Amino acid sequence: MQRDDYLETAVRDVLTGDEATADRRIGHAALLLATAGASDAADRLVTQWHAVTGRPASVLADNAVRARAWAMLFEARGDRPQWADALVPLDLDAEEQAHHALLARRTSDLDGLFDGSPIAGAVSALAPERPDPVREALAAGDLDAWAALVENHPDPDVATLAATRPLAARLAAGADPLGLGTEWPDQCAGALIAALRERHPTGPGSLPELVAAILRLRGQQAPAPASPEDLAETEHRLGFRLPGDYREFLTIADGLPADVVFPRLLPARELRADGTVVIISDPATVLLAHTGDSWRTVEVDLAFGSTAHDSFRALLEHHHRLLEASA
Repeated sequence: MQRDDYLETAVRDVLTGDEATADRRIGHAALLLATAGASDAADRLVTQWHAVTGRPASVLADNAVRARAWAMLFEARGDRPQWADALVPLDLDAEEQAHHALLARRTSDLDGLFDGSPIAGAVSALAPERPDPVREALAAGDLDAWAALVENHPDPDVATLAATRPLAARLAAGADPLGLGTEWPDQCAGALIAALRERHPTGPGSLPELVAAILRLRGQQAPAPASPEDLAETEHRLGFRLPGDYREFLTIADGLPADVVFPRLLPARELRADGTVVIISDPATVLLAHTGDSWRTVEVDLAFGSTAHDSFRALLEHHHRLLEASA
């Protein structure tokens, strides 16, 4: 599995897919992280998904194998996170027997084509059957063989893997058969949480509440507000009136300190203009651009491309969502 390709596809599915597609992607990613021993990242992802969608966690365990996989992993780690309260408790001994039967079953070219149809069993029985090497590796408890077989698969079947009871203990202990590493699970969870918040915008209602929430997440104090005299002098110097939401921001906090991935926002007295563009940060990577009758706020990134926000508040909301995702 190519980690970068997986994450790019996962983020795109969460941002642009229909509801079922987004849910399936979050469910798969959470199980993928859990099978890498990153239970904290998996729990954080599911918890944030539930918070922004309001849908029960049972949506992420909507078939027998996925439900079984989560149950086996919870048993192996010795606890159940709060989000799992929505999942139906299972008889794990019975589930283990059912999973052994699944791993031993031979596969058919028609498997899955008639799922849900009364004739599914009859049609599948007519097709030639063959052994499934991926399932055989799991039945034998050979994690290395399983990892080699799914190495190039974009969405490895981690549910069937985790539902294998003897292997679940090794996975919970950090076996990491796909070699995801120690840092990537948190990066994956953070990127998907940010995508979820882009898809389901939430946040403080007023601009003062938004600024306060940003500073709280950063662990910083707000600078003193700009005075009416500061604003009047600045706009006289620039030669035009600043956009309303940005003026309001300056009356709440006269700039902001820098954060890890966000530049220092300048106080009113340090603002400078180049034509109809106002530079509001140091380094000069956040700009207010006046086009026609409207203002847009632009984040300049020479490596990944610039982003234009419809307003200064939209920039702050985007920054707030990223801070929430990394908290």
